[in-house]
Amino acid sequence: MDATATVDEPGTDALADLLDGPRARGAFLLRATFTPPWSVLVRDRAPLTLMALTHGEAWLTGSDGAALRLRPGDVAIARGPDAYTVGGDPATPVQAVIHPGQRCTTPDGESLTERMTFGFRAWGNDPDGSTVLLIGTYGLRGAVTGRLLAALPPLLVLPGDAAGAFAAPLAALLDAEIRRDEPGQDVVLDRLLDVVLIAVLRAWFARPGAAPPGWYRAHGDPVVGPALRLLHADPSRPWTVAELAARAGASRAAFARRFAGLVGEPPMAYLTGLRLAQAADLLRETDATLEAVARRVGYGTPFALSTAFKRAHGVSPQEYRTGSVPD
Repeated sequence: MDATATVDEPGTDALADLLDGPRARGAFLLRATFTPPWSVLVRDRAPLTLMALTHGEAWLTGSDGAALRLRPGDVAIARGPDAYTVGGDPATPVQAVIHPGQRCTTPDGESLTERMTFGFRAWGNDPDGSTVLLIGTYGLRGAVTGRLLAALPPLLVLPGDAAGAFAAPLAALLDAEIRRDEPGQDVVLDRLLDVVLIAVLRAWFARPGAAPPGWYRAHGDPVVGPALRLLHADPSRPWTVAELAARAGASRAAFARRFAGLVGEPPMAYLTGLRLAQAADLLRETDATLEAVARRVGYGTPFALSTAFKRAHGVSPQEYRTGSVPD
């Protein structure tokens, strides 16, 4: 980044950065159709699943037994790894179980893959069912996403009239595209799923009485917001509190107080978390060397990154990359 750049230049906001890291890549998408009674227990441990109901009625029931109703136009998000049930009625016994890797069985373990698959991205208990649910599952686990997931409840339902002006047409477009089999269709669906998710998250955080995370609220602050965009746009830069304060047009002390008050942690602590989260993504999602990862996220040596990474995650970068320890 040019050292003469100002805080008014375009940058990367926190929400965009969280979704631009481990964004949808080969996401699992399908169009599910059901005729009541139906009930599916989801135990796939996916980090995030988006569901849009276009026809009929559905209920989401969490591990605590609380049930949320979905009507046509509503959009729901399930945050993993906790299990949940989706069905036509909370009282309906579970008929199918979704396991990691999207393997589907009866509660007794009998495979239901062939019985409940009707065609390309088509699934359910009746191909002509009156209930239609569009489902998009993010299969990747990334530490940057962890900041976003921590800001969400295990289950949420956003009513259609609160989902924002773009949610309904986007869901309709997703419904049309999910049934197509064209060249590059997986990429089209990944990007479309990202856009739907962003629209839903913006509407969720903006709803009356919402309690969005500090980093999201701070994005709109005239002093802290530009500093956050600078950090997300170039986390490898050797930022200092003094430089960020100067770029934001505030004194060092005033900037540090304002940043910590809005975001919930000091500027350098936030930057360290951002760097280590991006390092975790690069370790899991790329084959870049540890030296290359360290350089990209602002650490001078692999040893320095390893020391900080193990302090934060409890495991070495190599252990994290190989998945030899649980997430």
